[in-house]
Amino acid sequence: MNLSIFTLLIASSIGLLAAVIDYFHRGSLTIAVLIFVTIVLVSYAILLNLFERFIHKRIRNVYKLIRNLKLGKGLKDALGEQITDDPIRDAEREVQDWAKQRLSELDKLREQAKFRKEFLSNISHEFKTPLFATQGYVETLQDGLIDDNPEMAKNFLEKAARNLDRLSYLIQDLDEISKLETGIISLTIENFDIVALIKDCIEDLEGKARQHGIQMRYNGKLNHPILVKGDRKRVQQVLINLLDNSIKYGKKDGKTTVSIFPLFEQVLVEVTDNGIGIEEKNLSRVFERFYRTDASRSREVGGSGLGLAIVKHIIEAHEQNVNVRSTEGIGTTFGFTLEQPKHH
Repeated sequence: MNLSIFTLLIASSIGLLAAVIDYFHRGSLTIAVLIFVTIVLVSYAILLNLFERFIHKRIRNVYKLIRNLKLGKGLKDALGEQITDDPIRDAEREVQDWAKQRLSELDKLREQAKFRKEFLSNISHEFKTPLFATQGYVETLQDGLIDDNPEMAKNFLEKAARNLDRLSYLIQDLDEISKLETGIISLTIENFDIVALIKDCIEDLEGKARQHGIQMRYNGKLNHPILVKGDRKRVQQVLINLLDNSIKYGKKDGKTTVSIFPLFEQVLVEVTDNGIGIEEKNLSRVFERFYRTDASRSREVGGSGLGLAIVKHIIEAHEQNVNVRSTEGIGTTFGFTLEQPKHH
């Protein structure tokens, strides 16, 4: 259709140009100029219309292609889509959105690369410390310490055993967090008394707390049960990790308190200590794997550096929230929510 119009335009233009030349030779200059101007204007109008229609059609196709690539569709799906009257602006907007999305993805990839590098560095350090220590103790024993000084040899064996235990805990926690992240571990959801569970956890860690001069207590009535919905074993793991953390980073003759606050369809459990606290700049990172707010103190108290990361994954697997607030030198509070069973 467009080709036939274009051919007709050329033929008409040739005829009119012949007429212009004929009038020019006859001396009718005014008529020749008028015909020439008419040819130019008509040709311009027709060509403009043809090019506009040609470009508009191509832009519509490009816009459809952009949308389908963005939405992950095939080209056939574009046939039924509605395109606005200004596809050029729509295409520009789509390209800008696409560019922003790619930039955002690049930023995330850079952040992930940085996190992986930091994680590998941390895990390498965590493994090397007990490995090298154990290697040193064993080599010393091999050099004849057992015969020369049996008492010191026994002490070295005990230290080597503690370092091997640390390696074992680290591997177990890595395996645990890997399963939690990939969803391999399924939750066994049941209704249970959170107050009774808190009491059991406090009793389990009472001896360790006493060694550190820390008093642990539940801030509520032990004979007043509060039912929650969740995996009892996993919630117990959360409480043990948080209570153990409060002991490790607590002050001498300090205290740790567990409190429960009923919310609408939820309960909030908080573990509060009056320990060394956490700097505000570090609060957003405390749930990261191997992140240490105080590296020297962390090495001293031990642990895998994965406890809080495991806490976060367990609570989020329950589709609940975990949070922390702290003031350096005053103390720290970790809180998490659990769902309450619906009453029928």
